[in-house]
Amino acid sequence: MSEDAATEKRTIIMPPNSIQAVPRYAGASTFARLPRIDEVDRADVAVLGVPFDSGTSYRPGARFGPEAVRAASKLLRPFHIGLEVEPWVTMQIADAGDVGVTPFDIAEAIAGIEQAARALSTRADRIVAIGGDHTIALPMLRAAHAQHGPVALVHFDAHFDTWDNLFGAQTVHGTPFRRAAEEGLLDVGGSAHVGIRSTTPSAQDFTDDAELGFATFTTLDVARRGIDDIIDRVRTRVGDRPVYVSIDIDVLDPAHAPGTGTPEPGGLSTRELQLILYGLADLHVIGADVVEVAPAYDHAQITALAAAGVTFDLLAMMAKAAR
Repeated sequence: MSEDAATEKRTIIMPPNSIQAVPRYAGASTFARLPRIDEVDRADVAVLGVPFDSGTSYRPGARFGPEAVRAASKLLRPFHIGLEVEPWVTMQIADAGDVGVTPFDIAEAIAGIEQAARALSTRADRIVAIGGDHTIALPMLRAAHAQHGPVALVHFDAHFDTWDNLFGAQTVHGTPFRRAAEEGLLDVGGSAHVGIRSTTPSAQDFTDDAELGFATFTTLDVARRGIDDIIDRVRTRVGDRPVYVSIDIDVLDPAHAPGTGTPEPGGLSTRELQLILYGLADLHVIGADVVEVAPAYDHAQITALAAAGVTFDLLAMMAKAAR
């Protein structure tokens, strides 16, 4: 179906298109000044804030991530140069606000996030969550599994996040994908980590992760093999499976994203991450998250701007695949 035919069937509510209409620093406080979910009949994609960081093991503060990313997103403009698409022209995208999640009880918080995501799924075909720490990926994957069954995971991160526990706690930001694999939420044969690097407690972590079924592409692999090779390997692995994309902003080098809870030197550049995402644009992305933005450690909105940018990239990928 052509874009013209698709848009003729309904009116898509969009943010102000002209930079002359409202200054970029003003206007609605939603992501990219998009309409609120209650202002549209139904959304193709909903942006959902999940301000939770009680699963953080090092520097806290990601509970303020959604607010920071939304503020940085006011700089976004409608046309995505890399994928040559206008996401909020071709799709109805809306901001669903924040989950009212408790900071005091991890189990209760996870249950609340899953419940909110499931409820939102009745009003939006896909959800892009803004965290929050990486714990939130588990309830988001549970909600995605309820709709799609096991999904492939493309996970951008400095860390595996497949440890069994941290200080005895089994559901925190270093464990979501072990729990997801154990629960059958993932098609691990189509899943991959990208950007793993630096230090880890033991070489056994690589063995344990591989035994779960994941493929791993480190930042050294990206540097040595090249971006196109990594894209080809991830695409081959995912195939035509429904895929969930999870982006921990610490996949970027601290030079590009200092405002995060567990920074690791030697990461991807923002451009490298973007180019990999562009190369995966035709995958069947059914949901995504961008997590671990901790604005208290940020400088000049560097991290928040990067997170807003890759959130826009994810929306553009969805729009490109839908054309």
